[in-house]
Amino acid sequence: MCNCAITITVKLFAAYQEAYGVSELVWEFPDGTPVSAVCDRLIAEHPELAKWRDVTRFGINLMFVEPDTGLKNGDEVVLIPPVSGG
Repeated sequence: MCNCAITITVKLFAAYQEAYGVSELVWEFPDGTPVSAVCDRLIAEHPELAKWRDVTRFGINLMFVEPDTGLKNGDEVVLIPPVSGG
């Protein structure tokens, strides 16, 4: 693992998309950063999202992953909060 910066695409859904007003973000992180750090950064920028932290699932490149899964350059990350139905 180097101290290189990697670029990832973050796809936003539900509450995350509402908070940012866009469907995706392109961010840089150090190589090997855990996917949970994406959620941490979202919450740091929009503290109202903190209530979703413990119930959000993480996906990298269309596969569900654990929060400690390391990111690699070019990854597409999705954060999927629970969606309320009517």
